Amino acid sequence: MIKTEKVLHLKSSRGRKVRVVREHYLRERVPCFSRLCQAGCDNDGKVLPGDLTHYVVPDAEVVVNFLEVLELTELQGVVFTQTACQALHSKGRRFYNRLRSLLRDPRHDCVLFANEFQEYSYCPREKGESQERWQSRCVYAAAAWYYHHLAGMMSVVMVTEDQEAVSRFSSLNSGVFVISFQDYLQNFWPGLQAAHELYASISQALQEKEAEDSSREFSEHLPAEVLEAGIKSGRFIQGTLNVSKHRAQNEALVTNQGLSSKNPDLSGGVLVVGSKSRNRAVHGDTVAVELLPRSEWQGKVTALTEGQVEEKSGEDGETKPMPTGRVVGILQRNWRDYVVTFPPRDGTQSQSRNSQRILAVPWDRRIPKIRISTQQADALQDHRVVVRIDSWPSTSLYPNGHSVRVLGRAGELETEVQTILLENCIHVAPFSEAQLREMPLNSPEQPWSVDPVEAGRRRDLRETHLVFSIDPLGCEDVDDTLSVRSLAGGELLELGVHIADVTHFVSEGSLTDLEARSRATTYYLADRRYDMLPGVLSADLCSLLGGVDRYAVSVLWELDAQSLAVTSVWFGRTLIRSSYQLHYELAQALLNGEEAEVPELARLDPEERHAKLSELTEALEKLTHVARHLRAQRDRGGALELEGVEVRAQLDEEKNITALVPRQPLEVHETVAECMIYANHWVARKIQEAFPYQALLRRHPSPRQELFRPLMETGRAKGFAIDTRTNKALADSLDRAVDPQDPLVNRLLRMMATQAMSQAVYFSTGAQSEDQFYHYGLALDRYTHFTSPIRRYADMVVHRLLTAALLLEQGAEPGKTPAGNKDLEELAEHINNKNRAAQRAQNLSVGLFQCLFFKERDPATDPCCVADGVIYAIRDNGVLVFIPEYGVKGPVYMRNKEGQVVTTGPDGTCEWQSGSVRRYPDHIVTTSGCGSATFRLFDHITVRISVLSANCHADTLNLELISNGPHRGPAPPKPGSQGRSQLVQEVVRLAEEAQEKAAQHRPKLSREEREYRQSRTPNLYSILEEIRELALMDPDAAARVCAASV
Repeated sequence: MIKTEKVLHLKSSRGRKVRVVREHYLRERVPCFSRLCQAGCDNDGKVLPGDLTHYVVPDAEVVVNFLEVLELTELQGVVFTQTACQALHSKGRRFYNRLRSLLRDPRHDCVLFANEFQEYSYCPREKGESQERWQSRCVYAAAAWYYHHLAGMMSVVMVTEDQEAVSRFSSLNSGVFVISFQDYLQNFWPGLQAAHELYASISQALQEKEAEDSSREFSEHLPAEVLEAGIKSGRFIQGTLNVSKHRAQNEALVTNQGLSSKNPDLSGGVLVVGSKSRNRAVHGDTVAVELLPRSEWQGKVTALTEGQVEEKSGEDGETKPMPTGRVVGILQRNWRDYVVTFPPRDGTQSQSRNSQRILAVPWDRRIPKIRISTQQADALQDHRVVVRIDSWPSTSLYPNGHSVRVLGRAGELETEVQTILLENCIHVAPFSEAQLREMPLNSPEQPWSVDPVEAGRRRDLRETHLVFSIDPLGCEDVDDTLSVRSLAGGELLELGVHIADVTHFVSEGSLTDLEARSRATTYYLADRRYDMLPGVLSADLCSLLGGVDRYAVSVLWELDAQSLAVTSVWFGRTLIRSSYQLHYELAQALLNGEEAEVPELARLDPEERHAKLSELTEALEKLTHVARHLRAQRDRGGALELEGVEVRAQLDEEKNITALVPRQPLEVHETVAECMIYANHWVARKIQEAFPYQALLRRHPSPRQELFRPLMETGRAKGFAIDTRTNKALADSLDRAVDPQDPLVNRLLRMMATQAMSQAVYFSTGAQSEDQFYHYGLALDRYTHFTSPIRRYADMVVHRLLTAALLLEQGAEPGKTPAGNKDLEELAEHINNKNRAAQRAQNLSVGLFQCLFFKERDPATDPCCVADGVIYAIRDNGVLVFIPEYGVKGPVYMRNKEGQVVTTGPDGTCEWQSGSVRRYPDHIVTTSGCGSATFRLFDHITVRISVLSANCHADTLNLELISNGPHRGPAPPKPGSQGRSQLVQEVVRLAEEAQEKAAQHRPKLSREEREYRQSRTPNLYSILEEIRELALMDPDAAARVCAASV
């Protein structure tokens, strides 16, 4: 080891330049991370393959400006130097973290070489040498070291954007080539079109990065050290900027969970009004705001805006001034990929044709227009394009960015679906060949079978237990099965829940595991799904299908037959064979004593069939008896049931109701749900006791009481007293709030209660105190997710924790130490974010299909476009209406932009006339020359549905009032009907017909794109699968209650 000195020129907090001399140690043996190494380097972890044609070493400028190109998986054998990484770190921590993630990802062939600690590659900076020149020299020295270290067995290519470096170094070593990055892509990767397009886009953006005008449009952001000091002193407030969906130009809110505890006035956040006060902050950024004087505080606008649906409970009627501020600095940019639309040329007013600089309009209305430099502006008109923001100088009204790739023409079904996925940061590329190679074989030629050694380690239930599953009709991925039997001469009952043993097939840290961790969940859209695991597992070897041997993880309780108290519980890995694969309707028919045909018994003789049918029916009856007892226990503890008797509430990201989906209630739904909740609860207890500070649980915080205000006021308007002091009081109040004349009243009240709830989240037990473990909705002290590992990564984590807990109990060491509290909390936050993204994407997908369905119809003549609606909220200039027939919500204006108001004739028909509108807590009154009209909460009105097309944004539904009475047309579909499913099928059919007609004008889908659509058959249950995550009832429970779950 050699000791030397490194001189750093830093800047103090007061802005002074400081010269710092630090000790710097050089070593001869620094890992090279190459499989070709002959020197015995300590190459732990990821190593570069030895069968490549060359290794590529990018210099600092290439890494800083073109990291996106280097992130492409096709580029292999990339060596990032310590010098280049430090240069990227100076650009911002967000970019540096991206590089760190890239280096950790085993799917990318790239490594980090600590060149500044290697004795023979270290280059001290010479006096008077510029930093850029020194960085290029360091990177070249590292490239040359690599070539000589590997004894010339691998050519090394250094890529740079500095032509002087090309001239200076290209002829020094025969095996080290120095070329420009553009030449490298053209010569080595001529067919990698994505790399060429991305390079051209970034290059053009860099060339035009300088501001067009030196005049300043915004205030400069304060330095980081000033912001930090201001936050500590309380002068500035730190939080996340959330731009209003419906008033994106004017309103934004800065929120922070810790604000209310420090200052009660800030419990609702800090309002930021206008783009100037926002000061170049983008939705999602972490910012520092300075409060304005109290005299300048403003209130939120409560009038309806285009496409609005109800906002978060507690904000209704918010007109009083609230804390208002301005952004003074950006603490962290949280920019992502954005989908934009290139408008027609006439729409770029200030941009000239020759400049090729376009103001692209983001699909998300909360994002400002982005200035893009491109030479394909004309060709990309009316196309959806993925872009990234590069910078937003204070001299520009808009941020600068560059295009990444083209999704397709706006309005086409595939383009819109991919837009929804990208806008929610959902990336679901087809499973790679390397991942699929990890999968077990199961083919007619090589059928999978149980390993005798593995079977010996498990408890074999195949001959001793009657195991069966109850799922929706046609379900493929069967996560769970059940069993129940009498023991000890009838004195005991044994209840069993058996869950697919996914972690047996997916090793922790494998490529498949990393992909499942990245996705975190299966994504369900209106006409397709994107699986978390490859199909050979999700629909085959991990699916607990009937009549085949499968590995499972089981929980078995012994219960007293009379009191049903638990006498003992057993956890462990098992081997099962499901005897019956029942669907809900069939199981309910057997419970009701109705004639029903069980497919598995069809070929038996009558006597044997009768005996087995009696055995199955008896098991179902015992299971129902146990489930009723379990539900009664939770009801006594205050468990909530916040869904209507015949509907499911579908909520958006802010827990607003976006649909009521008809369903047919069956007791067997509740039966299976209670068993799943029970298993989740007991597993949570087990892993938390074994790992008190590193168990993955799920909690549902108690809601803030002020958020119940709209519910209580609305209930009071109908004569109902809603008590929200405890979950038990709330449940009892909602049970009593029934209008015999209109069952929708109770359902909407329940959904208003759901809006007030915070969302259940995963967490690490070491990150919360025990009093925060409680699940408010389920009334359980500890809860987790264990029962759906095929579609949820959280369940896979819990399975591994349970396995480790059982090994510790047996006195054995776990094969791999469970993740620590910090790592587990980061994973929990990642899963929470992905779940929220899945919910948003699902809701947007349903909205897309609703719009596509009505877009094909003439609202003036088509009876499908006229429907009955129920008023569920009052606003300053209109009402919010829910249409049960289609699950549609939206605003109905009582005053239009011209100042006219709705008036009603003697027959109830409506028209526009000059007049005024007055809002009251439970009704709204319009007054004109023809008299006055009153519209009250829960009134039924008739509306006409049409589509408002927006080329740059998602289409929205427009609801127009045509009568102040209920719709007298055909009766809406009965509960359990497939009206929603037929809507999806109709839209898919029309889209496919349009695609067939346009086949000669557009390229066919690639193999990868075809594989994206893993489930092309439209099915209602896939739409609703992830909705259950949003209900207060546990997702497992809700799935069983809803006949349309997976």
